[in-house]
Amino acid sequence: MSDQDDVLLYNDDDSLEFIKKQLPAEMKQKFSDDDINYIVDLIYDYYESKGYFDNDLDDEAEIEIDEDELIAYVIKNAKKDGVGTFTEEEVSAIVEGELAYCDSIDLFD
Repeated sequence: MSDQDDVLLYNDDDSLEFIKKQLPAEMKQKFSDDDINYIVDLIYDYYESKGYFDNDLDDEAEIEIDEDELIAYVIKNAKKDGVGTFTEEEVSAIVEGELAYCDSIDLFD
């Protein structure tokens, strides 16, 4: 599958709804749609900073994502940008929701 096909599979609105359904009940009221979209954007900024989208990567190469590092990146940047102060547990729930959404559409296969 080409990168163009991957882009066509991914839908921001579907991702948002998927993540909202995955969030624990106590977190659903804390996060606005904008908060979730912002955190998802930071997730992809992190991937880009790590070179995961580089065209010279081997298509068969296994990419290991350090979730602790990713969560720390999101927390640091959200605080720096004045968007909010989020806990590791809260960010982890959104990261897990985004990864589950990507798995559900076979984005990384």
